[in-house]
Amino acid sequence: MNYYNEIKETLIKNEVYKKVKDYSKNKSDLKAYFEVGRLIVEAQGGEARAKYGNKLIKEYSERLTNELGKGYDISNLKRMRQFYVIILKGATLSHQLTWSHYVEMLKIDNMEKLQYYIYIASKLNLSVRELRKRIKLKEYERVGKDLDIENPRVNTLIKNPILIKVKNKNEKLTEYALHQTILENIDDFLKELGVGFTYVGSEVKIKLGDRYNYIDLLLFNTNFNCYVVIELKVTELKSEHIGQITKYINYVDKNMKNTFHEDTVGVIICRKDNQYIMEYCTNTNIFTSTYQTI
Repeated sequence: MNYYNEIKETLIKNEVYKKVKDYSKNKSDLKAYFEVGRLIVEAQGGEARAKYGNKLIKEYSERLTNELGKGYDISNLKRMRQFYVIILKGATLSHQLTWSHYVEMLKIDNMEKLQYYIYIASKLNLSVRELRKRIKLKEYERVGKDLDIENPRVNTLIKNPILIKVKNKNEKLTEYALHQTILENIDDFLKELGVGFTYVGSEVKIKLGDRYNYIDLLLFNTNFNCYVVIELKVTELKSEHIGQITKYINYVDKNMKNTFHEDTVGVIICRKDNQYIMEYCTNTNIFTSTYQTI
């Protein structure tokens, strides 16, 4: 087989197809570059030897550039080879994503981490810029390495720590200041919190017995079809915080949730976690996360 001619023909067909059917050029790019990657690996004698075949890539790059023009430099051909290898190893080929998305993720050498970013970029229709920002802020590490993206729970998509942008990150925040900072940037907070969170209200007034209480933030998660009670604490997690949020969860379940909603979830966002307290928390719908100011 003349591998160079096969690669050249694949790339020419892709360029023609994109001009004719611009709406599906992403799918065409991914299919073509996967095929080019496969041919390069085969031409180099298989995946085990592929990394030592840079001389061949250099030769192909020079010829393709001369015959087809820009876009086929050594770096791009190496990316196509790497793209083929990661898909072969089990990475998801999502046609919702562009080649530029995958180029951004080719820098990731951990398969579980790679799968997470493919999932989140597809799920939230992230731009390349948004994806790059999430990778830079180490979102995967903050969501947790035990995340099962096929069967996630609402807590497994909540980051820890949650990053909250403030004017002076060295300033010690009061609960009121933390609350106001979040409200001023509520869209950013919801995105930072996780997937599917929508805003319902702030300082939601509820009556427990003859006393009024206020839920810091009430959210709804569209992915999991449930209300989410958020309590903000600028201290270490304390046992009384569990009792407080339990009452709020029970109130929402009894007075606000409909029969077609899942059970309400509670999340305590605190300055410092306390795993000893969580070990003795019997309510499986209560979760904790910490926050970090940036």
